Amino acid sequence: MLLLAGIAGKSAKAQTNTLPLELPDGKPGGNARKPHATQANQGGQTTVVVLGSGSPIPLSESARVVEVEPLHPGQFMLATPLDPLRNDASIFLEQRGAGGAQTDLTLRGGSFEQTLVLLNGFRINDSQTAHHNLDLPLPMEAMDSIQVLHGAGSTLHGVDALSGVVDFLTAAPRSNSIEASAGFGSFGENEQSLMVELLRQKWSSRITGTHNLSTGFMYDRDYRNETASDEDWIESRLGLTDILLAGSDRSFGANQFYGPYPSWERTKGWFGSIRQELGKRTEADFGYRRHTDEFVLLRNDPAVYENNHIDGSWQASLHRAQNFGSGTVLLTGMEADGDSIHSNNLGNHARNRAAGYVDMDLNPVKHRWGLSAGAREEGFSGGLQMVFAPNVAASYRLTNTLKLRGSIGYGFRIPTYTDLYYSDPTTIGDPNLLPESAWSSEAGFDWNPGSRFSFSATGFDSQQHNTIDYVRVSAADRWQATNLNGFSFKGVETSATIELTRTQELQLDWTNLYGAQSALHGLQSEYIFNYPVENAHMLWTMNLRNRLRVRNSLQVAQRYQQTAYPVWDLAFEYDAGARQRWRPYLRLANLSNTGYQEIEGVAMPGRSITGGVTYLLGLH
Repeated sequence: MLLLAGIAGKSAKAQTNTLPLELPDGKPGGNARKPHATQANQGGQTTVVVLGSGSPIPLSESARVVEVEPLHPGQFMLATPLDPLRNDASIFLEQRGAGGAQTDLTLRGGSFEQTLVLLNGFRINDSQTAHHNLDLPLPMEAMDSIQVLHGAGSTLHGVDALSGVVDFLTAAPRSNSIEASAGFGSFGENEQSLMVELLRQKWSSRITGTHNLSTGFMYDRDYRNETASDEDWIESRLGLTDILLAGSDRSFGANQFYGPYPSWERTKGWFGSIRQELGKRTEADFGYRRHTDEFVLLRNDPAVYENNHIDGSWQASLHRAQNFGSGTVLLTGMEADGDSIHSNNLGNHARNRAAGYVDMDLNPVKHRWGLSAGAREEGFSGGLQMVFAPNVAASYRLTNTLKLRGSIGYGFRIPTYTDLYYSDPTTIGDPNLLPESAWSSEAGFDWNPGSRFSFSATGFDSQQHNTIDYVRVSAADRWQATNLNGFSFKGVETSATIELTRTQELQLDWTNLYGAQSALHGLQSEYIFNYPVENAHMLWTMNLRNRLRVRNSLQVAQRYQQTAYPVWDLAFEYDAGARQRWRPYLRLANLSNTGYQEIEGVAMPGRSITGGVTYLLGLH
């Protein structure tokens, strides 16, 4: 997507690292640095989104359900970038360990393999196994916001966008500064971070690094995470250039993660990307990701069973957005992707794919309606069939405060290398698996009677075909990767935001899911029954006298055929003002001390406390 940025309210120097973004109504577009990048509405500026749309439009005009989670300010009240995702009740995080060691993400009941994860629009989904989709290569300090699209997104974003898309976003710095933090907490937790931001006339840069570790809340649940990144923005006559280099190293005790074994695992990854504007309407992108996974079944006796996987992927795209006036924008693009794996268990394999897509957005300035229609044609190597993925979304504003919207689209996913070739004493893949697909539809409304209250509700339906799951007849059998048919999900999601006072806001989210499973015929399932039938989340934020920030979060979830459980988190951050460089923070996780599992058999930590301090130094 095009590198774009709003200039409203920015200083002259800050403007040199951004480009003006024109919305369909001709008004300058808020804080978005590029169509994928968004921030919450701040200082009267408009939140702009294009995730799920071919052109940047105000979030209030989107015909799709898109959630935006800003990470600044108050980022140190968050343990990992996964924490704000829990604000969205249609997201269920299947976390195996604290510290972000390994977490799967599901959306609207779909499996963790059916959600596409992006970084600045580049694919992060792991070709070895979707268990590593959230093994993000850069620190949270480098991120600016997170954007979530509900429902099929394959038309614009391609393979794996079957039940939704999550995009982790960065943005150019707005000042020269150094920020360092250090903290300690329960279970031997130890964390440090460093961020350096530099801003010049034609160039800006952000360098980040983090380190955190824990001895574990139980045996063989320790972890150590290290991440670092360097992103540079360079302005020239050709256009804006964005270069990102990032890497991560994570090792963790994996007790009970994949069965009744005291396992251990270490993953490493690095990611590089370059995005180059070619004038105001065209952009060329290229990215490469490499990921390694070392798995030991018995930590104290690695010789019994060990897996080593190395997978890599590359992606390239060229796209152009043409504005025809009167709110009409045509987006066209071409993409090429490839991935490969070298593994002692899965073997050596490689595959490629190519796609072309087109999307037309109509948002007439003087009319109450909006329409978006697009289609994608994607082809695969290895004899897989061509896939056609259309999408149509429309909205109509009944009044200035009430908007109706609806969409229907097609999503698809190809099997991972683990799905195809994995084999161990408990699990076996199937090299003849077919790609998954689903038709998704939704209809809902947004009601905004005033600046202090908003409410939205959406009903959705997903009809899946060739769903991939691991099944068995009894506990004595191995899990077998299989294509299944007859799965569908229906549900309702609601969200309300209430401004209690000028410094306090309450956000309430609730999602109800009903899954129709008619294809198992008495078989046991490993993954598809893990979805929550009820998921509710409350977030109460306060900013007292512009000094003390408070984040009060409560989630109540009930997985399919399981008992509901609450998890209560509370966090504080104190900002003493511009003259005080020290900013203490405190996080209290699982204050309810709930014993719960997000993955069957994998216990989550009880009550914990983490505290630290941030040092901020402004530079001339």
